[in-house]
Amino acid sequence: MASTVVPTIAPMNLFKSIFKQLPLPLSNSRSLFFSTTSISRKQVSLANLLQRYGFAPSQLNTFLNRNHFLLSSNLHDIKKSLGILTSFKIPRESIVSLISDCPGVLELQFLKKWEGTFLKFADLAVCPLVIRSVLEHSRKLEIHPDELGKSLKIFKGLGFSEDTMRRVLKIFPELLLIKESDIHRKIDFFVRMGIALDEVHRIFNSFPEVLSFGIEDKLIPLLHEFEDLGFSKNLVRREIISEPQILRMEIGELSRCLELLKTLKCRQSIKSEIFYRGAFRAGFETKLRVDCLCKHGLIRRDAFKVLWKEPRVIIYNIEDIEKKIAFLEKTMGVKVGCLVEVPEYLGVSFEKQIIPRYTVIEHLHAKGALGDEVGLKGMINLSRLRFYNLYVKPYPECEKMYGRFTGVKIQHPKGLWKVFRAERHPETKEDMENIKSFMEGLL
Repeated sequence: MASTVVPTIAPMNLFKSIFKQLPLPLSNSRSLFFSTTSISRKQVSLANLLQRYGFAPSQLNTFLNRNHFLLSSNLHDIKKSLGILTSFKIPRESIVSLISDCPGVLELQFLKKWEGTFLKFADLAVCPLVIRSVLEHSRKLEIHPDELGKSLKIFKGLGFSEDTMRRVLKIFPELLLIKESDIHRKIDFFVRMGIALDEVHRIFNSFPEVLSFGIEDKLIPLLHEFEDLGFSKNLVRREIISEPQILRMEIGELSRCLELLKTLKCRQSIKSEIFYRGAFRAGFETKLRVDCLCKHGLIRRDAFKVLWKEPRVIIYNIEDIEKKIAFLEKTMGVKVGCLVEVPEYLGVSFEKQIIPRYTVIEHLHAKGALGDEVGLKGMINLSRLRFYNLYVKPYPECEKMYGRFTGVKIQHPKGLWKVFRAERHPETKEDMENIKSFMEGLL
C-alpha cells in the first residue's frame, strides 16, 4: 500500500506566512488612522470654507480631487486669500469661476502683492471684472505686479485715455508684457497707412487685441489680400477706421465670403440690401454671421451652406440671429444642426412668424389635436395661408393666438357683394351746391 506523502514547510517559511496574516502593529495602525482622519477633517473644513464663498456642493468634490495641493496648504492662509478676493468686490460667481479656472490665485503672497499694486492705481478706477482678468492672466503667465505699473506708464506716455487702459486690461491683460518699442511700431504702421493719431487711439480702445498682432506675419499680409481683391487703400483705410474688427479677419476669409456672395441666388431686393454698403463691408458682415453660427456649434462648411441657402440671414442683426438660435435650443428643444436642413428658420420674422406658429403648434400638441408630429420644417416652410388653413382656421381659439402676434386681425374672406359694393364718399358743401345748380337747370 502506497504511503501518503505530506508536504513539509520549513519553519522560517511557516513563520513568514503566518506573519503576513497578522494585523499591523498598533503604533502603525494608530499613525495611519490619525493621518487619514486629519486629511478628512481638513478636506471637510476646506469644502465648508469654499462653500461659504459661493462654491456649489456638487462641484467641490471634483475641484478638490483635481487640486490636491490645497489640502497641504494652510487653511488660515486660504481664508485670508478669499477675503482679499472679496475685498476687490469681485462678484461671487466670478470668484468661483476664477478659482476653478486658476486655483493658483489662492496663494496668499501672490494676492498681497497685487493688492498693493491695485491700491497704487486706485485713481484708474479699475472695475472688479478687470481685476479678475488681470489676476487670472498674471498667474497663468507669471506676470509680476511691477509689470502693470510699467505698462500703464507706457500707455499714458503714448496718450492713451484711462478708458482705453481699462479696456486693454479687461479684454487683453497679456498686453502687460508688450514692449514699448512694439507699440510704437504699430502706431507708426497705422500712421503710415494714413490714419490720424487720435483715430489710432480709438482703434486701440475699441479693439485692443490689435496690439498683439504681428505686423509682418498678420497685418501686412492681410492688407495685401485686400489689395489683391481689388479694394483701394483709401477704401480699406476708411473701413478699418469705421470698424476696427476688420483686422481680426484671417488670411483668406474675405476671399471665401466674397465667393459665397457672388453665387447667391435670391431676389434682387435682398442682394441690393446686402451690398448697399459695398462689397467689402458685405464680405465682412458675412464673416461675422459665419462666426456667429460657428460659435453656436456649426462647422464652417455648414455655416456657409446656411448662408447660401438663406441669404436673408446676412441682413439680420447678429443679436436677432442669436435670439432665434437661443429660442430654437432652449424653448423648442431642437439642436442647432437642424439649421442646415431648415435654414429658412433664420430668415423669417421672430415676432411675426416663429413665436405665433410655435404657440399654435404647442397648444394643439397639448390638446392632442395633432395626429403627426410637426417638425421644424413643417412649421416654418408652410406659407402663411397654408399654415392658417391647416392649424388655425379649424380651431377658433387659435385665431386669437395667431392674430395677436402678427398684429393683423384674422378675418374670413368677404363675400363678393361686399367686394364689389360701390365705395361711398362724404358729401361736401360744394357738392351740394353743384347738385342744386344742376337740378335748377333742369326745371
